[in-house]
Amino acid sequence: MPMYKIEFAYTPETWAALCENPEDRSAPVKALAEAMGGRLVDFYYSFGEYDGFAIFEVEDNLAAGVAGLTALAPGHLKSVKTTPLFTADEAMQMMSRAGEMSLRRPGG
Repeated sequence: MPMYKIEFAYTPETWAALCENPEDRSAPVKALAEAMGGRLVDFYYSFGEYDGFAIFEVEDNLAAGVAGLTALAPGHLKSVKTTPLFTADEAMQMMSRAGEMSLRRPGG
């Protein structure tokens, strides 16, 4: 099953609510992934542009898009970014196939 990274940023109001009443947000994310027939691989918080990210497996890009929209719908997030992930083997296959292709440069 394909793997995805979904990065999220909370609204200031969400951070205020979580500081007042701390909650393990990995539990609802896990439930969402499982409801879609997938699984949560890991869940992290971070500093920077995004407040955290989840690595999960779901059936396809459509399911990953549904997960992102479902996460945004309650209004506690200000942004979500979904990125497909590739194994080293998949990347090697992509590089090998790309090495067999060509594309003319602009103006060339």
